[in-house]
Amino acid sequence: MGYVKTAMLMAAMTALFMGVGYLIGGSGGAIIALVVAAAMNVFTWWNSDRMVLRMHNAQPVTSGDRMGLHALTAELARNAGLPEPKVYLIDTPQPNAFATGRSPANAAVAVTSGLMRSLTREELAGVIAHELAHIRNHDTAIMTVTATFAGAISMLANFALFFGGSRERLGLVGTLLMMFLAPLAAALVQMAISRTREYAADKAGAEICGQPLWLASALEKIAIGAARIDNHAAERNPATAHMFIINPLHAHKRDNLFATHPATENRVAALRAMAGQRRQAPVAADQPMPTSRIPNTRKGGRTGPWA
Repeated sequence: MGYVKTAMLMAAMTALFMGVGYLIGGSGGAIIALVVAAAMNVFTWWNSDRMVLRMHNAQPVTSGDRMGLHALTAELARNAGLPEPKVYLIDTPQPNAFATGRSPANAAVAVTSGLMRSLTREELAGVIAHELAHIRNHDTAIMTVTATFAGAISMLANFALFFGGSRERLGLVGTLLMMFLAPLAAALVQMAISRTREYAADKAGAEICGQPLWLASALEKIAIGAARIDNHAAERNPATAHMFIINPLHAHKRDNLFATHPATENRVAALRAMAGQRRQAPVAADQPMPTSRIPNTRKGGRTGPWA
């Protein structure tokens, strides 16, 4: 189903791209847009993960890092039944994280330095488990393709003001409206899949790490940090905002139609309810991942902030 969703998304974005091309250059513009969209479909499928990581200047984390981030991710990936993803660190004080990649075999998890400083090892495990859930659900392909196309549609819509064909066809007011509505339409396509996807990843992530309250506590800390600390790379590339575990642009604070993420308090409430159900349920054969199995390579073996 992940590949079907991706194909449908790429078709919708291609149609929108062609529509903007037609408004700019008529049938010729639509044909050019179709050719460009076809090339983008191929390019983004194979390269969008590297593009997104480059946008945020993510640096690879190798095995044996002093923070134990690579070991923690590998352990949780085994718990999720996934190939070991690549691990990246983004040097920004805002606590946040995202996953990317066209498939579980080509996936990457990126966390910020602010996240490493803000969370305990248990909370960090909950965040990484959430990102691994996105990988297992094939959400990452949808997110990376959407981010690339949304940025391209916004750029194309802004070009419309400088093309005489669009002004003749729509007039100045119509051209200005298109510049606003085309990116909005692209954003609505993103929102159509992102909100339920986050709830599903929260649930699956809690199952992967075995403790819903770890992720609930992490979400509360990340939401506070993201609301007061700027993420300059995300501000420059707002089309990637929906990929993060918490909106890095701190533009939406309520569960409304135009939010790329559900309200944090609603996500936390769902995780706390899940934890309550687990306490009431009989003990299952697959026990939660014990704290002792979460690698902790900090000097002295202490819990708490990692860096």
